[in-house]
Amino acid sequence: MPLTLDIITFDPGIAARSTAAYAAAVAECVETSWDDGADVVLLPEFTWMGMEPLVEPRTPGRVAEVFWNDVLPTLKSLLNRPGKAVVLGTCPYDDKDGGVLRNRAPILVEGTVLHQDKLHLTPWETDFSPGTELRVWEFGGLRFAVVICLDIEIPEISAKLRGREADVILVPSATETILGVERVDRCASARAVELGCIVAVSHLTGRADSGLIDDNVGRAAVYFPSQSPFRDSPRWIEGAVIDGGVQKQRVIIDKHALDVMRRMRQETNPALLVKLPAFEVLDGPA
Repeated sequence: MPLTLDIITFDPGIAARSTAAYAAAVAECVETSWDDGADVVLLPEFTWMGMEPLVEPRTPGRVAEVFWNDVLPTLKSLLNRPGKAVVLGTCPYDDKDGGVLRNRAPILVEGTVLHQDKLHLTPWETDFSPGTELRVWEFGGLRFAVVICLDIEIPEISAKLRGREADVILVPSATETILGVERVDRCASARAVELGCIVAVSHLTGRADSGLIDDNVGRAAVYFPSQSPFRDSPRWIEGAVIDGGVQKQRVIIDKHALDVMRRMRQETNPALLVKLPAFEVLDGPA
């Protein structure tokens, strides 16, 4: 049975008087999509940094404390629905075992909390340390991975996923310029081709009173494999780039088309080249 995904951009500059009110606005966004038939919802990177003006001291560490200790338990109860999942963007996480701050995506799958840490950090993420694991998880008969913003631009991550038969890669992202949007989206398209999977991107939009996410532009976008089972439908859908507000893109994920594609061994498909020949890169002519 096909799975329905809603890709939602988010503007963190909402007029909330408290962290509880901010969380309620995010939850309403998710619940509205679920009520309208979505099975999975994707929100952008740093969605929760919009709470920074509402906490003291105004630091990523304090946002982490409030979100993971106060907000997430409420969301876990509120967004606990059979057959529903959501990637709640990302939020700072105080990894007390490592003594560092992570840029972490909280994931709720039928009320169970999963997570994914960002593995490669931008130059301005100086408060954070990179994660060390890339997790593949299952929901609705599909295999998902969450790859955060800059990570989708790193080909070594794609190489690590080769042969794992990920069906869907979800990319929460936050970018300040059209160049950042292009880098993330163009690389997301490449991952869809080379891994034979569906890649969905949700960018942060708008302005927030935060050092990490002061100005943001983006869109909702999704990319499909360029293989014959997907010939008769759009293989990439990109909304207009916006600098504020919410944009939503609904996607129907057809597991059958992915399965058929993987059985078609006579069609050129880089995703099926699991055992690659060894080679070296040399300088100069042969």
